Amino acid sequence: MEGLDSDLEELLLSATDAAEVRGVDVVQSLWGGYGQILRCAVAGGAAPRAIVKHVRFPMERDHPYGWTSDRSHERKVESYRVETAWYEQYAQSCEPSSRVPRCLAVDTRPNGVVIVLEDLDASGFAGRRQPGSLDLHRMTEIEACLTWLAEFHATFMGERPDGLWHTGTYWHLATRPDELDALEDGPLKAAAGQIDQCLSESPFQTFVHGDAKLANFCFDAGGGRAAAVDFQYVGGGCGMKDVAYFISSCLDEAESEVLASGLLDRYFELLRDALQRTGNPVDADLLEEDWRALYPVAWTDFYRFLQGWSPGHWKLHRYSERLAAEVLDSLDSGR
Repeated sequence: MEGLDSDLEELLLSATDAAEVRGVDVVQSLWGGYGQILRCAVAGGAAPRAIVKHVRFPMERDHPYGWTSDRSHERKVESYRVETAWYEQYAQSCEPSSRVPRCLAVDTRPNGVVIVLEDLDASGFAGRRQPGSLDLHRMTEIEACLTWLAEFHATFMGERPDGLWHTGTYWHLATRPDELDALEDGPLKAAAGQIDQCLSESPFQTFVHGDAKLANFCFDAGGGRAAAVDFQYVGGGCGMKDVAYFISSCLDEAESEVLASGLLDRYFELLRDALQRTGNPVDADLLEEDWRALYPVAWTDFYRFLQGWSPGHWKLHRYSERLAAEVLDSLDSGR
């Protein structure tokens, strides 16, 4: 059957307890030509469909922005190893309020990996959004994502990211020296290490999703509940990295100026509730004080990456420039 070799079909049928594969559709190609995500219809199993993330390490690499170095390839290979570790060791710890797809099978191969996952569409999370595509449920959907992040951060507060990225997020400074070299903003370039240090030295470390953009959330029919996918860059870190990155993924410059502060307030309300519900003994007042101060630092950390990775990106707007300038001024005054 197109899209499935015999070994892959056998793995899918075993993982789903199904009798046969009825159809295969390509959901999307993976970034840089590293494989495909497939939606497979099956018969005779517990669910009518499953998702197959079929990662194949390419002989020739194709990056949309031209970053095709060995370092880039090694980072992607590691990201898929981390994702398999996430699903095998940690995903089952997520609460229903930080919903993730159930992992049905993992098969590591010499030239890639196959992950068979629950189809969230079939489980009631068929809604998808892209920047600019939020509908009348817009704030409901944004709150659903903030709820997911708060619950996720509360669940893994203080946990060691064994087997995951020591420091999560795909833009982490230590894994992006090429992009730092390309950065032309001298003051920001000089402060990059100090910005990273501020985030890594926060006493309140948790797991971060690492790519918590709007497109990686799936919504129920009313938009009030969210599930998250794509855990290639999950690892340790300050939760503000996820929050700042998420807000930047769904608000433009003008909206960020008007709405970001209120969304941050709401996130901390949700985080307090989640910490209480999970019984985590962390001091919520001290946590909020620390992380609030790190919100503009986390935003500036991502802004630093974008400046080197994709100059002219739509997120490089005046709100980002203002926060970065404030952070640089604060670092200068603290020396």
